[in-house]
Amino acid sequence: MFDTEALLQYGGLLLVLLTIYGQTGLFFCFFLPSGAFLFLAAVWIANGQLDHSLWTLCSLGILASVLGCITGYLIGYNAGPLLYRSESRFFRKQHLTAAKDFYDRYGALALIIGVFLPLTRTFGPIVAGIIRVRFGRLLLHTFLGSVGWIVSFAISGYLIGSMPFLRPYLNYVVIAIIACVTAPMVVKMVRHLRGKTA
Repeated sequence: MFDTEALLQYGGLLLVLLTIYGQTGLFFCFFLPSGAFLFLAAVWIANGQLDHSLWTLCSLGILASVLGCITGYLIGYNAGPLLYRSESRFFRKQHLTAAKDFYDRYGALALIIGVFLPLTRTFGPIVAGIIRVRFGRLLLHTFLGSVGWIVSFAISGYLIGSMPFLRPYLNYVVIAIIACVTAPMVVKMVRHLRGKTA
């Protein structure tokens, strides 16, 4: 849907931060490829195409993600009932329902793990606002999730960018990284559920 390389070439770091904020905070931006932009930005930092440090990308990316989650929370807190009654081209009620089911299943873990999952990344904080999760709890869990997501994707991209011979296999590497990053969290969720049913 997007030519991420062309867009990133013109938008730079600002575009990366805006897509992270948009996808985590604004329900009508759920489709933005923030993970792809983040990963590619780190690749370009490694090979010198983007004139920023990895530290800058990670710290500002975490900030953008947390601010986005706070925005989503406030939207849910103030407009939750209205959203449940809404249906439009840019908003599908089933996305909100799916995020709520995810939150009901995994509780606090949903806010941490949800940042790694595209739809839940957008709608999880909104659900947290609707069900009136304590703000301090939201802040802590979305911060932890944002750190894990941003740092893992950025470091992975930077390492790939430092190995030019892997460039032709970039798509496969991205899939493998996503699998490696999410697998431990899936295992943790399964253990958490088993502990609840035991």
